Amino acid sequence: MPEPIAAWWARRRTSRGLAVPYPVGSYREAWASYPVLVRQYRPEHNGGIVLSQIPPAADVWLCWLCDAGHVFVATPDEQRHRPGRERRRSSWCPECSELAAPRALPMRPPMAPAAVVRAQAEGMPAQGPSAPAQDSPAPGQSWAAPAQAWAAQSAGGAVPTAPSPPPRRRRGSSTGLPSTTPRADASRSPEPSRASPMEGASPPTEVAHTERPSPPVEAARTERASPPTRASRPTRASRPTRASRPVCDKTPALPTGTPFVSVCAPKPASAVEAELRAELTARLEFEPGLNAVRVGRPFFDHVEVWPDIVLSELRVAIEYDSTGRHGLEHVGHRETADRRKDAALRAAGWEVVRLRTGKLPALGPHDLQLSGLTRQTVPLLLDELRAIRGPLLVDAYLRR
Repeated sequence: MPEPIAAWWARRRTSRGLAVPYPVGSYREAWASYPVLVRQYRPEHNGGIVLSQIPPAADVWLCWLCDAGHVFVATPDEQRHRPGRERRRSSWCPECSELAAPRALPMRPPMAPAAVVRAQAEGMPAQGPSAPAQDSPAPGQSWAAPAQAWAAQSAGGAVPTAPSPPPRRRRGSSTGLPSTTPRADASRSPEPSRASPMEGASPPTEVAHTERPSPPVEAARTERASPPTRASRPTRASRPTRASRPVCDKTPALPTGTPFVSVCAPKPASAVEAELRAELTARLEFEPGLNAVRVGRPFFDHVEVWPDIVLSELRVAIEYDSTGRHGLEHVGHRETADRRKDAALRAAGWEVVRLRTGKLPALGPHDLQLSGLTRQTVPLLLDELRAIRGPLLVDAYLRR
């Protein structure tokens, strides 16, 4: 359970038997790939303890200050995994995220599907945007026809059920004056009532059976035993899980590990990536245009992955990683996705070389940690390719 920074520091001093359990700079390399968190952390709000003295896995509450001036409390693990699918600067602060994407308040009840609403509009006369009229029936007309129409509307779920009308007085047979006793109950009449659309859609015998007062246990047992009807309330579809999501069917039926041109792959938008591809093309011969590799297991609703550069002759995928403008790329959950991607490629018989910049840690045995794209980037990459596939095979594809 997380604890305040003062209690955590005192407990660590006791357990380690040192006045300063973690010297300054002990975890500088671990926090180096999170420049936004380094900027958000303020020692004056955390008892004078600097960030490099706190392990990234420590279960402790820390105070953070975003660029907009919001002070909030979060653990190191929460902050490191805060960026989600949105690539916004406000992702690092919960208050900024709430202001950037406010939650929609429930202003109206859930509506029926459009097809049901159109079908109801075609079968009923237009009455304007308001609810259906609830006037009394014409002389000589009973309540049965309006009740059936009301039950048909409520079955779609678009119009709520209205309360039943008050009982009308009937005339006595002897005096001819209005009688003070109401009409017989709907349970004794073969006509359904307006207050029960479910009974209006069922036979009269079932209506009489369901309207009789019965214990709650018997009513629940009868409801479970009866089959669902059209008047039952539609249930909201649950969110599909990862195992039940449909897989994209645009991937061609190829053997696992085959490179190809995918129509689902995003177009390259990084200028640095384009420059790296151009410099590598000038030194090494490989088939251009390939942008995907078929894998054996689904990866984010696809059975294909999209490396930055595909070397089909060497069966090596090259990735160029940086933290991006707001420090959101390849950290937190995206680092987990990168590891899954590398595992999928290696399971298909490929090898991955990641060029990690911005002090990002290496994820694989052949990753290169660089300061950026320089003149030494391509020679270092070729040396790593020789270490993977051998100099004899790699040098055969060098341009003379």
